[in-house]
Amino acid sequence: KDHTRKNRQSRIFMVENVIGELWSELEEGDKYVVVDCGGGTVDLTVHQIRLPEGHLKELYKASGGPYGSLGVDYEFEKLLCKIFGDDFIDQFKVKRPAAWVDLMIAFESRKRAAAPDRTNPLNITLPFSFIDYYKKFRGHSVEHALRKSNVDFVKWSSQGMLRMNPDAMNALFKPTTDHIIEHLSNLFEKPEVSGVKFLFLVGGFAESPLLQVAVQQAFGNQCRVIIPHDVGLTILKGAVLFGLDPAVIKVRRSPMTYGVGVLNRYVEGKHPAEKLLLKDGTRWCTDVLDKFILTDQSVALGETVKRSYTPAKPSQLLIIINVYCSEQEDVNFITDPGVRKCGTLKLDLTGVDSTPVPTRREIQTIMQFGDTEIKATALDITTSKSVKVSIDFLN
Repeated sequence: KDHTRKNRQSRIFMVENVIGELWSELEEGDKYVVVDCGGGTVDLTVHQIRLPEGHLKELYKASGGPYGSLGVDYEFEKLLCKIFGDDFIDQFKVKRPAAWVDLMIAFESRKRAAAPDRTNPLNITLPFSFIDYYKKFRGHSVEHALRKSNVDFVKWSSQGMLRMNPDAMNALFKPTTDHIIEHLSNLFEKPEVSGVKFLFLVGGFAESPLLQVAVQQAFGNQCRVIIPHDVGLTILKGAVLFGLDPAVIKVRRSPMTYGVGVLNRYVEGKHPAEKLLLKDGTRWCTDVLDKFILTDQSVALGETVKRSYTPAKPSQLLIIINVYCSEQEDVNFITDPGVRKCGTLKLDLTGVDSTPVPTRREIQTIMQFGDTEIKATALDITTSKSVKVSIDFLN
């Protein structure tokens, strides 16, 4: 026990509670990065602290990628395919799905035991149905397949296990950890992220000593790498705290450019000829992207965007407006590459009694950004009555 305690104390990374003494070290303007490492993805956010209230400002749009712990599982599956053949593994997953799940559960427990300083081999139990099905499929044993394969770092144990040396397990982690380090390196090159003081490594995958050491070695000289206690529960705790005080993040960065498609007056030389629409003697430009907010634009909590829309007919009872988004900010038309429909804004005019029907109706729409979701309200200018609004990003 004493040896284990000393070994933990000698780790090169810092493990802190964060709630206590670290808070007293934070100063106005301090920047930090949160690296949330989950099963499927790794998500990065950069915040700046505003004291004395402790409010936060998002400095760079949230980013990340599919670099979670499932990437290690994928590398293990590739290793199995190399030893036993792609055709067998594909068939086994289809014919013996429960046994495949058992195998991956066994690998998961060994994956959690992987560490940079480990010297003992890691034993992964093969389900009996794997051994039996392989013999029927190939006509020879699993042990024979291992001997014939060129994989020297995986051996067969007489107890029915794959015996993998620590270097082999480390190699399974490397592609995923390399992706995480590369993504973080690209993030640290952004001007907005310069001068980061802390890097918080959180999430279930952050429990891996291999990932912890890789991050520390890559960024320990740039900032202070912190792995909180109960690192796997940190995200849950953060969600609860955010629920108690949703206004803690005062400024966010928009991850995308958002807008709607509109008709604008056609301007010769500015608008493409193929966008020209002649209606009632007026020249219009179609498919113009009216941008509400741009990619990586700072948006304060409660910040609003106002737009006015006119029904095609005064008696129209429903206005449907498609919302478009793009990762680029220099897009001008909804047909530009990278622009896609992401939602629908519906203005329900059925509850607005307007008698007599005016010749022209104007519906003023106010969209609120800066929170965890986009909210919208609308007003019929003619009657000064509220209009029922719904905004849908799912269908």
